[in-house]
Amino acid sequence: MLQQLPKRPFQLPPPPLSAVNTLTIPPPQTDHIFEHTKDNKQLCDLLLSLTRSRSLPKGLQLHAHFIKSGLQSIPLVSHHLINFYSKTQLPLHSLQVFDESPHRSATTWSSAISSLAQNELPLIALELFRRMLGEGLKADDHIYPSVTKSIAILGRIDAARCVHGLVVKTGFECGVFVGSSAIDMYAKCGETRDARKLFDEMPEKNVVSWTGMIAGYVLLGEDEEALRLFKQALVEDLDVNDFTFSCVVRVCGNSTLLELGRQIHGLCFKTSFDSSSFVGTSLVSLYSRCGIIEGAYRVFKEIPIKNLGLWNAMLIACAQHAQTDNAFALFEQMVSVGVKPNFITFLCLLYACSHSGLVEKGKYYFELMKEYGIEPGHQHYASMVDLLGRAGKVQDAVLIIEKMPIKSTESIWAALLTGCRIHGNTELASFVADKISELGNVGSGLHVLLSNAYAAAGRWEEAARARKMLRDQGIRKETGLSWVEDGNKVHTFTSGDWSHMRTKEIYRKLEELGEEMERAGYVADTSYVLKRVDGEEKNQTIRYHSERIAIAFGLITFPPERPIRVMKNLRVCGDCHTAIKFMSKCSGRVIIVRDNNRFHRFEDGKCSCGDYW
Repeated sequence: MLQQLPKRPFQLPPPPLSAVNTLTIPPPQTDHIFEHTKDNKQLCDLLLSLTRSRSLPKGLQLHAHFIKSGLQSIPLVSHHLINFYSKTQLPLHSLQVFDESPHRSATTWSSAISSLAQNELPLIALELFRRMLGEGLKADDHIYPSVTKSIAILGRIDAARCVHGLVVKTGFECGVFVGSSAIDMYAKCGETRDARKLFDEMPEKNVVSWTGMIAGYVLLGEDEEALRLFKQALVEDLDVNDFTFSCVVRVCGNSTLLELGRQIHGLCFKTSFDSSSFVGTSLVSLYSRCGIIEGAYRVFKEIPIKNLGLWNAMLIACAQHAQTDNAFALFEQMVSVGVKPNFITFLCLLYACSHSGLVEKGKYYFELMKEYGIEPGHQHYASMVDLLGRAGKVQDAVLIIEKMPIKSTESIWAALLTGCRIHGNTELASFVADKISELGNVGSGLHVLLSNAYAAAGRWEEAARARKMLRDQGIRKETGLSWVEDGNKVHTFTSGDWSHMRTKEIYRKLEELGEEMERAGYVADTSYVLKRVDGEEKNQTIRYHSERIAIAFGLITFPPERPIRVMKNLRVCGDCHTAIKFMSKCSGRVIIVRDNNRFHRFEDGKCSCGDYW
């Protein structure tokens, strides 16, 4: 059955095992640490202890002692050595030990396949699994979870169904561990229906089964199903774990469901999972995405052991809330406690620089990546182009694109186009348009950016052509939405919306506030209306943008001491940004607006972004 696995994108061929055999293991410095060990069991216990402590140097010495004493050929010793190299993140050493073992038990095969899967070498793990089947050995409930994990990493649904068929044929489909891993496999391959069918048919479920199914829904953006299943787990009195809570809190963060998120946070506190770094990471993201940066800081400080994900979550929170200096200080603190940054860490730092106009600082962090052995990817180059473009250095941004060692992507051209749009460089925008056309099918957002850049320059024919390309591809421009949460209810508004039950009160408030704003000096900037209409229609169009309607709803609904938090799916336009500053000054309210780029905190006529976003 598995003979058909390597077809189509199983393309990365595993390295030849002869190449793996060139790995060398250092000779022992001394054998004194083994002088008092009397038998093989003691040596294995010692190796287990070194595995738990991740003590690589002493483990290498002990391995050399095994070789000198001729003990490596014992299956149990080979098993422990394979496990040791797996835990110390040297999976190819595990494979070498496996290949040098003259007697391979089922445990030896299982350990080697698990080592490769756990260290994200799925192709070699599956190759080894196929070798095992080829030698007439049968898989068991220890091997199948490693195989399904490998397939989940690859996202290969054809391989998933193939292995699932083998599981059914060999009678392991009812096992809770194999079944749970198969659910996770299907979910990560994007097949939640297959995962749910398997989940519903399982005679016995554990926390891994439930969490795998919930995580699958979260991964594919099926948030309502994830919450529904979590509620069912609570009704059935299931002891959920920190990963379950992490997934559900992430749903609340993605959907900015603050009140529900707070309730789940309380449940985490009651069950003592609030101190988990996994839960903490999701909570930091929740509070940050809901505009409560103080809550994110509080959670971050209360987590006793902070993993890299938690540090990164706090970094991006600082960057999105225009707390740039705090982001830099946090990075220094992170490095000082011995946490090694990864590519996401530097994306957070570059983002912070980009939205604060800190060109030199951005260049510094971009170069610093290499000192940590991180090669810049397309996202880092897009961030640098965005940084330079926003700062008006569009020609420098073009030079970055010309010199980078990777092919330009949609996100990189979008970043350059944004810079052109902000600084009115229509000539360069035309150049970018040609490059975009060479990419073939691109996302709707890029066509809208292009259309807006042309419209801002008064080049209406080119703008119409860009929008026609959208229609020809059957893609609709994303509708601009703004929403406000009131208790457990979310109120959503579109531009010029008259559908809300309190519409008359909302528009009356807008009229009253508009008069106050004009007396305070507000003058509408209709250049942000990218339609070919007359002046009065432009005034009417811009006055009733969705975020203004949402703010008016907040003014008539929320008590004076409560900040008004508005979420948007698109970038706030320049005139609305100016108008909301006047709204905050005239109403005396704190207004927090999250658009698709960052957070804006308006208070007493000023914005936290410093008018640079």
